[in-house]
Amino acid sequence: MSKQPITTTSAPAAVGPYSQGIAANGFLYISGQLPVDMKTGEMVTEIKSAVTACLENVEAIAKAGGVSKGDMVKMTMFLADMNNFAQANEAYSAFFEGTVPPARSAFQVARLPKDAIVEIEAVAALK
Repeated sequence: MSKQPITTTSAPAAVGPYSQGIAANGFLYISGQLPVDMKTGEMVTEIKSAVTACLENVEAIAKAGGVSKGDMVKMTMFLADMNNFAQANEAYSAFFEGTVPPARSAFQVARLPKDAIVEIEAVAALK
């Protein structure tokens, strides 16, 4: 198996011993992305905007790996509060409008890094 790290300055840098993305065996595995606004460097705290920020960071890594949001095949959404599920879905749906959305799971977790309200990881099919 060959694997290639994928990195970009258009998404938050890895803050631990992991890669932003890894291309391997026909897929791009994108590490969980927090809702960091790359224009300001600030953590987004309103759920719809936070989901959009996470997805934009995922998309930036995907683009660095040569794919787009239309190539996403699986996502996992980690929510700090499941009461935000409906609003998170609204933002998620808007982001994927015009494309076939990937398979997805979503669940509440006890706590996220930097006390974020959402984190999203993804898998995309390489072209």
